[in-house]
Amino acid sequence: GYIQACRGLMISAVCLGFFGAIFGLVGMKCTKVGGSDQTKARIACLAGLIFILSGLCSMTSCSLYANRITSEFFDPSFVAQKYELGAALFIGWAGASLCIIGGSIFCFSIAENSTSPRRGYAYNGATSVMSSRTKVHTSVPEKTPPKHFDKNAYV
Repeated sequence: GYIQACRGLMISAVCLGFFGAIFGLVGMKCTKVGGSDQTKARIACLAGLIFILSGLCSMTSCSLYANRITSEFFDPSFVAQKYELGAALFIGWAGASLCIIGGSIFCFSIAENSTSPRRGYAYNGATSVMSSRTKVHTSVPEKTPPKHFDKNAYV
């Protein structure tokens, strides 16, 4: 019975991960599908929650199976073949952890970007056609005020 429960949890984790990836693609700002930026942010947050749920299903499945193997291994009255924890369980735990971490980062990154509006910078054009190499230097310095740029103006 516990093997069927683990299979069901893993299948649901894979299906949730697939739908989370689809929602994640729709919710990203670089895609044209999904509507306005606010709608995309909500879809992306939903994708992050689905990824977290997928990771929890996978983590539960791996932990349930490992608990059963460990309890059978240390039970002296158990006479059937005993199994040990293998690489597949550790890979499952690592994948589930990455899925949970990635889903939470996905939710927090979208929430951070949706609260701050994007500022646009106006391009004023070049001030001179002549480059610095062809410019004639005079002994009298020019009386132009210095231009102060923000650190983001150079990006």
